[in-house]
Amino acid sequence: MSNVKEYKDIVAFHPGYYISDIIEDMEISQAEFATRMGTTAKTLSQLINGQANISNDLAKKLSVMMGTSVEVWLNLQNAYDQKLIEIQQAKDIDEQEEIVKQIDYKYFVEVVGLPVAKTIKEKVSNLCNYFKVADLRIMLQPDFLVNFRRGQNCTAEKNIINSRAWIQTVLNIAKEVETKPFDAIKLKEYLPELRSMSEQKPEQFMPRMREIFAECGVVFIVLPHLKNSGVNGAVKWISEDRVVLALNNRGLDADKFWFSLFHEIKHVLQRKTKTVFINCSAEEMMDINSKLEEDADNFARNYLIPPAAYRKLNPSQYISDNEIVAFANSIGVHPGIVAGRLQHDKVIPQNRCSKLKEKYVIVIGR
Repeated sequence: MSNVKEYKDIVAFHPGYYISDIIEDMEISQAEFATRMGTTAKTLSQLINGQANISNDLAKKLSVMMGTSVEVWLNLQNAYDQKLIEIQQAKDIDEQEEIVKQIDYKYFVEVVGLPVAKTIKEKVSNLCNYFKVADLRIMLQPDFLVNFRRGQNCTAEKNIINSRAWIQTVLNIAKEVETKPFDAIKLKEYLPELRSMSEQKPEQFMPRMREIFAECGVVFIVLPHLKNSGVNGAVKWISEDRVVLALNNRGLDADKFWFSLFHEIKHVLQRKTKTVFINCSAEEMMDINSKLEEDADNFARNYLIPPAAYRKLNPSQYISDNEIVAFANSIGVHPGIVAGRLQHDKVIPQNRCSKLKEKYVIVIGR
């Protein structure tokens, strides 16, 4: 084992390196030096070869023998230990380089105000601090934040990293949002008002929507899409009295927004406080009870468009845009929601009703 450690331009000298020089200058053997020092040849050999550190006792003996202070030898040991940490940190940063390259750092500069970084080291340091992890490789651990099931096509590493980065960003922002304690009864009472908002523009309903959720103990967050995350929405309980409901603002057609919103509301009402619900665009979903997901889908579908009304409509491929609008008005929802349902049920093709499926522009706010 060497008493000198090197990595790139960092060099760490073990105190044994200096002791070896002293023995050479004294022109005596290691055995004789050990005798003069009052220790064993084995202990001295381990010290010279960097296999053992200087103890307080050895520092005292060396200080008396060489006419120095005890601190001189303890400081040499401390300086060596510090250099070893510096070397390990440099190695860690190099090993995290491939991970940080898969994260859109510019996103975090623009969305949460991280400082502009010119080097990989700065990016790693800033992201680790923001995500509150000691190493970005932790983002790939199976039990970090949420578990991904490896499906037939296997979730890509970059998707796992960025999905967890998006979720952690949501949780960080959630800390700044004040809410009352969670109240499921109150949330259920507000559902009709929330549904009626689909007939309004985002700039009208978003402020009121945030008020309602905060009143019910729900932190409601809409965040920009993070490249390669694939996350459309998420629900995570912060405590027994506080839950986060987050949506992605990418490709916000009205029907997708309202379906996703009520889907996530159902997850909130399911109150599975130990489960993180993630709505992903990829097939490789998290370890979530499929029954809970099915319940959330059915709730969103049936609450937005009551089954009885939908059956009465009895839609066919020949339904006109005017008929869709009239039906939407009769049940008090955005026409795009009805058009999206008809497309989902394969009643009409995906290229129909582009004028009805309004594209939302939601200004990100907390």
